[in-house]
Amino acid sequence: MSATTPAPVVAIAYHSGYGHTAVVAEAVRRGAAEAGAVVHLIKVDEIDDARWELLDASDAIVFGSPTYMGTASGAFHVFAEATSKRWFGDVWQDKVAAGFTNSGSKSGDKLHTLQFFQTLAAQHGMSWVNLGLKPGWNSTAGSENDLNRLGFFAGAAAQTNSDEGPEGVHAADIATAEHLGRRVAEHTRVVVAGRAALAGAGLADAALVSA
Repeated sequence: MSATTPAPVVAIAYHSGYGHTAVVAEAVRRGAAEAGAVVHLIKVDEIDDARWELLDASDAIVFGSPTYMGTASGAFHVFAEATSKRWFGDVWQDKVAAGFTNSGSKSGDKLHTLQFFQTLAAQHGMSWVNLGLKPGWNSTAGSENDLNRLGFFAGAAAQTNSDEGPEGVHAADIATAEHLGRRVAEHTRVVVAGRAALAGAGLADAALVSA
């Protein structure tokens, strides 16, 4: 991180019904922090004014939820609807966005949850960061320990057996979530640095005009 470029601030806004998605959220946080970001973990079912302010001040927001009945959890939907106050004021316009989810099945219609996050981000005018990984575990040379073992592109997807607790979240899915966190932090750093450079160039141009 450059001494003149501030660290990107990444907020992870998530809900976890039984603790599995919280494990994935922590992996995203760890990856983003390793890439030099300042990271805030925000449970959307415990959100208050101070946490809303953290979201508003962040450069990037990563959405996370378990997939229940083919979409994000009810608690996350309540949060998503509450973001309409931010939508009216364009508060999240041009922030970076990404998403992750977990379900008990390999597919479990997780794509629908990720697409819900993408639509939410698009309504706010945010810029979506995809997973940026080729699919794993799709050849005889692959294994369930591959990154992106479930073959999702829109975001990080995890699968945890329905009869296991949070300790059952697959190590490959945790590593994939860490990758997403790093990728979001790296993309956000480019955005923050680019805006700073453009602002500096604008000030320089203004100084030349007034000279």
